[in-house]
Amino acid sequence: MSIPQSKDFLSPVAKILVATGIVIVLLLVFINSRDLSQVREPDAVPTKVLQLRFEDRPDGSIAVIDHKTGKQIDSIQGEAGFVRGTLRGLAQERKRRGLDSGPPFELIYRADGRLTLSDTATGRLVDLESFGPSNASTFFKLFNGSNVVVSKS
Repeated sequence: MSIPQSKDFLSPVAKILVATGIVIVLLLVFINSRDLSQVREPDAVPTKVLQLRFEDRPDGSIAVIDHKTGKQIDSIQGEAGFVRGTLRGLAQERKRRGLDSGPPFELIYRADGRLTLSDTATGRLVDLESFGPSNASTFFKLFNGSNVVVSKS
């Protein structure tokens, strides 16, 4: 009498593919469960801080106003995509949280030469240097119209 042999349901290749798929799914779950927002290099000490308000004008420009003096220090004309995009993102965050436009933004020049734009209302920080030197320089020039003196290395 012969004993019937059971056939493997999956071939060896299919078993490897299924095992690989399970490992990938578990890896993705592990990676997504980690809070990577806390992983960042500590910021260098601020050497200069400029408190700013940004106001839309009827002609489509954006007035840049020194929050302390109320004096307009610059005007952003035309497309200025990076500046407008950065400000739009910060303004939308304020709107989502139900905050008004009263609290100033802080443009921070750090000891290591980096620039950070901080929203004092939400606590959100934008490291402007991470978008490249030409984009950061569009914000750096705002120090020129103010009384805050910064020498860029």
